Amino acid sequence: MNCIDDVLPAASHAVASLEAPLVLVVDDDDEIRELISDYLAGMGYRTRPAANGREMWARLDDAVDLVILDLMLPGEDGLSLCRALRHQGDLPVIMISARGACSERIVGLEIGADDYLCKPFDPRELLARIRAVLRRQPLARESRHPGGQPQSHPGSRPTPGGGASDAHQRRFAGWQLDLGTRRLHSPRGQAFDLPRSDFRVLEALSATPNRIVDRNCLSQRAFGRDYFPDDRSIDVCISRLRQLFEDDARRPRFIRTVRNEGYLLELPATAD
Repeated sequence: MNCIDDVLPAASHAVASLEAPLVLVVDDDDEIRELISDYLAGMGYRTRPAANGREMWARLDDAVDLVILDLMLPGEDGLSLCRALRHQGDLPVIMISARGACSERIVGLEIGADDYLCKPFDPRELLARIRAVLRRQPLARESRHPGGQPQSHPGSRPTPGGGASDAHQRRFAGWQLDLGTRRLHSPRGQAFDLPRSDFRVLEALSATPNRIVDRNCLSQRAFGRDYFPDDRSIDVCISRLRQLFEDDARRPRFIRTVRNEGYLLELPATAD
């Protein structure tokens, strides 16, 4: 994390307003927690510190817009805390850890983290990832701050269909995807609440059925970042979706892999 020391002097001294996103920084290392908080404050964000899970819960309320969560914490670890946060709602979580193994990143993303960053990291990358995560969910932020305006970020995408999309639905092969609630309904009437990343992958595939969507496009839609060769995040999303759609996930009928290109949602010509 010594990268932060090099960047702090050049950070903007913007004063965080009450409208600025509030970031809860959870890390048991006092120096890292303070450096992250100071850097984000210098970039115009509001911050709250927490050294462990107990402090996180005590300082968590509806005003918090995003949680930066260290994996290795005393007592309850970051994975357990992230899982508990995801059960409670869709508050964005960026996990940070000195353990950078691919398996660790996959587990973190599988349990619902929006992004995963390995220590040591450049604080400018953390800032870019925070902006990307918040840019992807202005409607969710508005729901946590009723009466306020959703956060606007450069490069944000309009909601499909324009305007509010709570009633907007997408139907294919007997399935129904609610674009407002992220709920998927099966032909048998079962309802599944999709994780945010899985929903965005399925949204992209179902928008252009029978057409290949490359991994870079899916990564941008789901995580707000470019795809890189050893990144398994999109594959994890596809695997979870196949468990819902496919009778045999090893022989998929709906979500097909196109080698060296990407994925497509294959539907018959007579599909709804």
